[in-house]
Amino acid sequence: MPTALIRRIVICLIIAAPAVVLRISGTEVAPVIELLTFGGAIVAAAFLLAWATEAAQKDISGALAIALLALIAVLPEYAVDLYYAFRSGSEPEYLHFAAANMTGSNRLLLGFGWPLVVIIALLVARRISKRTKAPVQTSLRLGADSRMDIGFLIILGVLAFAIPVFGSIPIWFGIGLILIFGAYLWRAGQAAGDDEEEFVGAAALIVSMSTKARRTTVIALFAVSAGIILLSAEPFAEALVASGESLGIDSYFLVQWLAPLASEAPEFVIAAMFAVRGMGAAAIGTLIASKVNQWSLLVGSLPIAHLAGGGGPGLPLDGRQIEEFTLTATQTILGVAIILALRFHWAPALGLAGLFGLQFFVTDTSGRYVLSAIQAILAIVFLILHRGDILPTLAAPFRRPPRETAGESGTEALAEAASTDRLSHSHSRAGSVSASGPEKADA
Repeated sequence: MPTALIRRIVICLIIAAPAVVLRISGTEVAPVIELLTFGGAIVAAAFLLAWATEAAQKDISGALAIALLALIAVLPEYAVDLYYAFRSGSEPEYLHFAAANMTGSNRLLLGFGWPLVVIIALLVARRISKRTKAPVQTSLRLGADSRMDIGFLIILGVLAFAIPVFGSIPIWFGIGLILIFGAYLWRAGQAAGDDEEEFVGAAALIVSMSTKARRTTVIALFAVSAGIILLSAEPFAEALVASGESLGIDSYFLVQWLAPLASEAPEFVIAAMFAVRGMGAAAIGTLIASKVNQWSLLVGSLPIAHLAGGGGPGLPLDGRQIEEFTLTATQTILGVAIILALRFHWAPALGLAGLFGLQFFVTDTSGRYVLSAIQAILAIVFLILHRGDILPTLAAPFRRPPRETAGESGTEALAEAASTDRLSHSHSRAGSVSASGPEKADA
């Protein structure tokens, strides 16, 4: 095993060790200390999980690997959110937190993660353009095969508006969302390409190992990280609530934003690393896939966890939860409307980030609904501008794409004009596209 990889793994295990000791020994400490200890363990485990999942793409088909990566990378978030939903079945006071983590993570992913990747990728492209005297890129172009993910996200985004209308998440609706996730995985497997994946950071070190050593390492990292997450999820969730009460901070705020920051940190780091290496479309592809599994599998699992905890056949939502789902659903529709044409310009990226930041200052209910309306209106504007892309995108989840050949897979579109040779081996699943293909017209 490479020394650099051993060093990274040891650092993560050292960070997680205090939480494991506290949980096994049953020692109780102040809520804030528990929050930092168990939160740090979840972040450390999430990094181990993300490295293992990315490296696993070496042995799994590309498109399906992207979908599985997006799923496994957010398991820490699932553990915390499903814990609240389970407890809400017998303790109504936990209903307040049942979907808080999901809505916060969902908006964080699109409002911060998407713009972050686009801005980094465009800055990298600008630097390359200055060096090569090539035209400056003003947008990040996604691959034609991204239409399937975006199509699923549109469908899920529209269905999400049913939740505020119902005022709850019925279990039949949750099962339907889980079935959609199953269909998404099936379609991802069909769309798998044969191009060689590129790896960064710790994942690249794992991939450099022999086949047997690599697979053993990946399995071990999965097992260790899952164990740490299972040990830490419950005390971390409880510490979030208790810390808010002891510090005089809104516990809902901590549940909605601090927990997602912990669980999403590795995903943002990996996405940023892809973008720095000129693989911005690969990063966006992973973040889009994460949005799909959040709106399908995670939301669909909440009423099931609530029922398993002793609740009824549906997860009831209070006024604040309904408001949060409305805000999250309109943001999702705005996001997909912006990227319908498979182009992500820097201006809309900054706009998404600005609207995301604005919600921290607009905290009253009427203001949140006004912000939701603004997002909905902007979404309609972008849908009109990209109206020619709506039907092809909606059809993509139901149409089996042709297998790409080596000559069709193309290059990473963002740096194409600046340095085609540099990115000629970028994997097509996450964003490569033929330089002369039909998607050129979509721009």
